[in-house]
Amino acid sequence: MERAGRRFARRDVADAVAAVVLALFIGYAVVDPPGASSWWPDWAAWPVGAIVGLPVAVRRRRPRAMLALACATAGLATVAGAVAAGAIWMSFLPAALVLYLVAATTSAAWSVAGLAGCASTAVIAVLIFYRQIFPRLVPAAHPSELPTAWPIEIGVICVLLAAGWTVGTAVRWKRGTTDRLVRHLAESAVADERRRIARELHDVIGHSMSLIAVKATVANHVAEARPQEARAALAVIEQTSRSTLTEIHRVLDLLRSDGDSHQPPAPMPGTADLPELAVHARSAGVEVDLAVREEAALPPAVAMSVYRIVQQALTNVVTHAARTRCSVTVDIDEREAVIEVVDDGPRHGRQSRIRRGGHGLVGMRERVRMYGGTFHAGRRPEGGFRVSARLPYEPDGGGA
Repeated sequence: MERAGRRFARRDVADAVAAVVLALFIGYAVVDPPGASSWWPDWAAWPVGAIVGLPVAVRRRRPRAMLALACATAGLATVAGAVAAGAIWMSFLPAALVLYLVAATTSAAWSVAGLAGCASTAVIAVLIFYRQIFPRLVPAAHPSELPTAWPIEIGVICVLLAAGWTVGTAVRWKRGTTDRLVRHLAESAVADERRRIARELHDVIGHSMSLIAVKATVANHVAEARPQEARAALAVIEQTSRSTLTEIHRVLDLLRSDGDSHQPPAPMPGTADLPELAVHARSAGVEVDLAVREEAALPPAVAMSVYRIVQQALTNVVTHAARTRCSVTVDIDEREAVIEVVDDGPRHGRQSRIRRGGHGLVGMRERVRMYGGTFHAGRRPEGGFRVSARLPYEPDGGGA
């Protein structure tokens, strides 16, 4: 607010200085005109200049009212003969400056109306001056370099008004385009954030619900014959449910807009949490061999993407291959992270469903695409499924 106030104060000062300069130029033109001298006394030139230039000083307060005032004062001064023959256009300079602001800050209809009104006033005032007042003025002692003729005066005034209106209209168009672009970028950022949160929720819920479904099926089948195994399955379901709720709360915290700075953000999952994923998959009956080789510390965003890709790949194994053997390899160096998840397929030799078009593969592919990496997923000729991803990254966390 203080910075905006200072900016407006500087603009007001600049407008006041411009008004003073214009008043001096107009007064000087009346005192030493290029054409016939005005019948008004010389001292009146300075009050006339001040009155005609006044709208420029306060044009930002009421642009449309000041445009009407600038146009009216210039027209009245011209009709009253208080202006300089051959330099009447200088009296309409303040109107051109105010018209610029009107065109830049108001609607197109108001700016066109202002342009038409100022041009009409100028044409009528100049014609009256040259028809009724100019013939009665004392001729200039020295002829002007520019002939004092009404077509020249009207032409110069119309050019000045058109220039002010054109520049103001261009400024308004540019501001409107910039505002639309900013809104578009903001909406795109919101949409991207929503998609990211949707991917997070899909990965969290999909992984956990797959494990819960498998364990619930086991508990339901062995509840009477092997109650100990059923209780163990329920314990896994309880633990998975609690950890899932924690992660869901962490993801949903991203949607909060209250800006609570007292609540520390929950840590993002990373490569250190991969063993826990393997434990969850083993509890669902998948024999997981996890190998992680880290030669460099990953940026947090890249580490979370690695975690989510492995999580989704293991979720697919649990969901589609059930009890099988799976190897997870994560190789990290200073420039890229390479992930490979390979399973042997269901031991009964039949896939429960095709994995090619699932949302999980789409989410993994999008995560890899963010870093400009490569992603492959498909069935192996010898059976099973293979997921591989390469995430190049810069040390600052951006894509390579």
